[in-house]
Formats: sequence, C-alpha cells, structure tokens
Amino acid sequence: MKIIRASLSTIKHRLGFIIIAVVLLVGVTAAATYFFILKGLPSAASLKNLKAIPFSTHIYDRNGKLLYEIYRDQNRTPIKLKDLKPYIYQAAIAIEDKDFYHHKGVSLISGVLRAAKEIVFKQSLQGGSTITQQLVKNALLSPERTIRRKIREIVLAISVEQLYSKDEILEMYLNQVPYGGSSYGIEEASKTYFGKHAKDLTIDEAAMLAGLPQAPSLYSPYINPDLTRHRRDEVLMAMTQQGYITAAQKKSALEAKIAVIPLKTTIKAPHFVFYVKSLLESEYGSDLVEQGGLNVTTTLDYDIQASAEAILKTEIDADKYLDVSNGAALVTRPSTGEILSMVGSADYFASASGTFNVTTSLRQPGSSIKPLNYAVGIDRKLVTPATVFLDIPTCFTAEGQPGSYCPVNYDGKFHGPTQLRFALGNSYNIPAVKMLAVNGVKNFIASASAFTITSFDDPTRYGLSLTLGGGEVRMTEMAQAFSAFANQGIPRKLNAILKVEDRTGKVLFTFKDPNLEGDVKKPLPLPSFLSIPGKPAISKETAYLISHILLDDNARSAAFGAGSLLVVPGKTVSVKTGTTDDKKDNWTIGYTPNFLTVVWVGNNDNTPMNPALTSGITGAAPIWNKIMRVVLKNQPDLWPVKPENVVGAQVCNDSGALMTKDGGGKENCSSRYEYFIKGTEPKGDGAVKQSVPINKDTDKLASPTDTNVENRDKIIIKDMFSSYCVDCNHDNDPYTIVRL
Repeated sequence: MKIIRASLSTIKHRLGFIIIAVVLLVGVTAAATYFFILKGLPSAASLKNLKAIPFSTHIYDRNGKLLYEIYRDQNRTPIKLKDLKPYIYQAAIAIEDKDFYHHKGVSLISGVLRAAKEIVFKQSLQGGSTITQQLVKNALLSPERTIRRKIREIVLAISVEQLYSKDEILEMYLNQVPYGGSSYGIEEASKTYFGKHAKDLTIDEAAMLAGLPQAPSLYSPYINPDLTRHRRDEVLMAMTQQGYITAAQKKSALEAKIAVIPLKTTIKAPHFVFYVKSLLESEYGSDLVEQGGLNVTTTLDYDIQASAEAILKTEIDADKYLDVSNGAALVTRPSTGEILSMVGSADYFASASGTFNVTTSLRQPGSSIKPLNYAVGIDRKLVTPATVFLDIPTCFTAEGQPGSYCPVNYDGKFHGPTQLRFALGNSYNIPAVKMLAVNGVKNFIASASAFTITSFDDPTRYGLSLTLGGGEVRMTEMAQAFSAFANQGIPRKLNAILKVEDRTGKVLFTFKDPNLEGDVKKPLPLPSFLSIPGKPAISKETAYLISHILLDDNARSAAFGAGSLLVVPGKTVSVKTGTTDDKKDNWTIGYTPNFLTVVWVGNNDNTPMNPALTSGITGAAPIWNKIMRVVLKNQPDLWPVKPENVVGAQVCNDSGALMTKDGGGKENCSSRYEYFIKGTEPKGDGAVKQSVPINKDTDKLASPTDTNVENRDKIIIKDMFSSYCVDCNHDNDPYTIVRL
C-alpha cells in the first residue's frame, strides 16, 4: 500500500507539472499571437471610413533634380457596383479570384497553399491573395512583405467577410485597387486610360483594366503595349471559360485595338522614369513603390536628357520628308553601365504611340551588328584587320535549306578584294556574310550572349542574314554589347539606379563602382579598366582593333565620304551605322572610353522609310552627332588604350600581305600600316602569280566549257571561299556558289 500511495503521489506531482507547463505554453502562445498578429491590427469595420495616408515615392536624377512623384491619389471618385455593367466587375473576378463568391475570404487550395509553396520553395510572399485579401492589403495594412503581414492579411480577410456582403467587398475593392501611377480605383483608372466613366467601359476596355492591378507598370499600355494586349486577352479568355461572356463577345473584344488616351501628367524623362519604376517594382513590389515613400536617386543626368530630347524632336520633325515619324536615343557610360539619358520616343506626350519606349523594344539592328561578327572572327584568330575578303557576286547554299542566299551591297556594286578594315568601315555586306559563314551562326549567337545579347535564342531561326541585321535586338542590348569594345572586352549591363532610401532614410540599395563619377559633365579621365567587373566577351586586343577600325575615317570614306557626320570634330570616336534592307530601321552607335550613344529612327508600325536613308549618314547619324557633341563638350580627347600585345606592320594595299623590300630597299608593293594581335601578323606575300586559263574573247577567267582559251600569268588573290584575278576583266562576273 505504501508503494501504491508513493506512486500516486509521484503521478500527481508530475501531472501538476504537466498542467502548469500546458497552461504556460497556452499563455505564451496566446501572448505571442497577440503581440505578433493581433496587436495594432486595424478593425475590419474601419474599411468604409478609411482615410489612408500614403507616402509618395520620389525619383530624382543623379544631381537631385526631381523627375517624378509616384503617389496614391486621395481624390479618387467612388463608384457603386450597381451602376456598373456586370462584365466590368466580372472581369476582375475572372482574372483575380474566380472563387470569390464561394470562399469566406481565403481560398485554401488556390490561395493559401500556393502562397505556402512560394514561401517554402522561392522564399517569396507573392501570390495567394483573394479579392478580399487584396482589399485589406491595400486599404488596411502596410506594404511590407513579411510572413506576419500575410497572416494579418488572412485574419482580416476572414473578419471582413463576416461583416460585409460579397457585393460590398467587391465594390470597395474596385474603389481601392491601384491601376498604375496615381490611378487608384476603377473610376480614376477609366478616366486616365480611356477618358470616360467606368460605367461606360466596353468589354475589351474592362478586361484591360482588370489585368493591370497584378503588375501596373509591367502591363501598362504606356510602357509595354504588347504585354498589355497579352494580359487583356488572358482576362477575356478567363471570362469566357467562366461563362461571363459569350464566344462571340470574346472574339469581338480580342479584335479590338487598345486605344488609350495620352498620359496627362507632369513628368521629366518619362520613358526613363517608368523604366526605373518597373525595376523598383520587380525588386520591392508595387505596394512599396506606390505608397512606401521611397527616395530614389537615378543615374540620369537631366541636362543631357533635356538636350537629347530637344535634339531628337527637332531632327525627327525635320525628317518628315524621309517618311520618318519616330526616333529614340540612349546615352550611357560604358565602364559603369550607367544610363545618362533615355529618350524612348521623339515626343512622349504627342500621342499614345509616343509613350512607346523604343529603347527597350525589339528592332532589327541592320549593319550595326557587324562589329560583333568581325570581333568574333578576330578573337578566334581566324582573320585580322588585313585579311582580304573578295567582295564579288556570291551565293550561299546550305543542306536542308531551299534556294540560295545571294547578298548584295547597299550601293549595288561589288568592290573586289577588300581588307577587313575597309569591309567593316564601309559596311560592305558580302564580306560580312562570308565572315559569319566562317564563324558559324550557332557560334555567333553563343558569342552574342557573351556580349549580353539575349534576344537571339534558337540558332535554327536565323541564317547568314543575321550579320546584316536579320535578328531583332533591343537598343539597351546594343549599348551593352558595344560597351565591350569601349571596356577592353568587358560588357557592362545597364544600370539606372544609384541609391534607394526608404521613408525613414534607411539605405536599401547603393550602386558602387570604381569608375563612378558624381558629375559626369566634368572632364573625366580614362576608366580604370583593371577594375571593371564582369567576364570578357572578347580579348582586350580584339576590342582595341575593332575600336580602331570604327574610329578610322579613312576606312569608311569610300562609302560615307571623308569628314562625314560620323566625325565629331576634335574628338576620337568609334562609330557604326546600320540600316535594314527594307528601310524600316536606321541606327547609329558610337562611343569613347567614357560615353556611348545609340540612336534609332524609324516608324513604330514598321512602315518603310524613304530610300534616301540608304546613305547611312541621314536619319540617325545627324541626331547621334549632335548628342555626342553635347556629351563630349569639355571632355578630354581619349583614344582607346592600346594593349601591349597589339603590334603594327606595313601590309600591301591589294593583298594584305606583309610588305617586304629587296636587297636594294625597293618595296614589293604599295603599302599601309596596320595593327595586329601579336603572332597574327602576315608572314609572307598573299598574292600569288600563277598561270591560269583565260578566255581570249572576254579576258576573264575561263569556264570549263570555254574553247577560245590560253594560259596567262596572273596575280590571283584568294579568300576563304573563292579566287580573284587582280588584272582580269570582271564585268558581269557570274556568281560564285558557296556550299556550306
């Protein structure tokens, strides 16, 4: 009995400890729940009487000039759900919360589980929000992205569903949700984008607006019209699948154009500002950007921006006779990737099309892509600046491809033996195509990615016309690619932001770079190339050779004339033009070690321009020249830095072979000075005198079927594909067929 009583006493003693522990655990949990979730939680009942105080985000140029304020408009105009056509709010339900009328504030399967997946696998708090959750998030909670806020959002959503009807919640949502910029609520959004009341929206217009809240900047018709259409069409498909509209209504709405009115607001450098806003939203989320009170210092120099805008608009207005309606310009610092100016269209406020940002859109680069092609060949030591290309009639065929590709030059002529320096300088097409045939399209696309060009994807989509601009790229990508030539082979991705601070002054981001200069208008020294971060796309020797060719006015004089608009007086500038064969895109890209400017002119709808643009020094070139004069004013004249492994030699003008002298000092050819990567200099005479069959009637190389033939000693020059008789009659030469 004593043992039993002792055991019962022990059990009671232990049970007491367990009860105490449980009570303490419950108490601690309750306290933690209160302080972590419930303390300070807004009342769901306050929704209808809410007077939120948003914090504006300010975007400045590098010198502190205010470019734009991003803020929540307090003068929103409320609407009543009953005044709207059903498809207007049904569009929001279809794309944002198809189970809206069935859940109690939180959707377990489509919401919470998806949010949990994002948290566990992507460490992200995106997704998982019903319309009710979005309402409380925008109206009652701070924009921070934390697990605590997500839990509070769920608690409030459940509470809101118990206090209000579904229609009341939907009405409050439509009055609160952000649609981009200062447009909050569907009534203000309808006025901003379409100049009408929300009750008058058509199905396609309602679908466009319904697609905006998820990412207002990304889907903005003023920034990314193609994405806007894609998003709108997604909404229309969802509405059809959920039975809100008929197939006929969907078809009609899909065919409707997105016709928004011009944005009316006070803003400096608008294309750049919205580019920056999009970057901020991808990093911090639209809530924090639109109401979190950020202070953002950008890389833009508004003085340069204002000059570029004025120059571009004036020149485009003067180029109307060339059937040119738009242009774009981008100024960067190659060594840091800083964007100093971004003008996405000639006149942002002229029309809805003026809001389109050409600098971030896909266009064909024309011949401006050629330097990358030649750089790949030089870097692989397949060619040198003195390598001879036979610019003669040539057709290329490939197994599995129908027909032949027979490129021609912009001037309709063939120029015979042409060394790489002059082939690139004068932008002859046939040598460039031969260079790509040697490099290989697949290898070139792989190399283009090293230059940070990602728009070229599947190599099977492209042919040899890629080197003439047959693939689409972005101006921003071309600026990055050409920065490799300015940076001794290292491309820099573009950067638009120097510093981001929250509303308390806490620094969230700072751009650090050894070549960073606060005032880019003061005289700048050469960049510290040893400090430029990144992986080289090409060697510094190749970068120097390409830069030297592109600054050589003599190398391009046959095509563009001496002292053309590609020359900036008193400054050493490397420059390349590009015009597509169909005259839809015209480019000029030029740079020094410290500054790079890209200019494009054309038409947004891809209609061809006047054939006069064939010259290459009309259209983009005058704009580029004037902008570069502004940028380089008061700057020192800086040449590309010549690496130690670049050496020079005298080469023959005709063959590119090494110039030699006989015992009496007589030169074996007319020669010029050329640069080479050490070890690639020509070792001997490339022109070979040999006996060849000549047709006596035509004085041309005989074909196998010719009968009136005699052998004569002729100087024969060869390139990688064909032979050329220097002193033969070449009129009406048949095409050389190259099988790849």
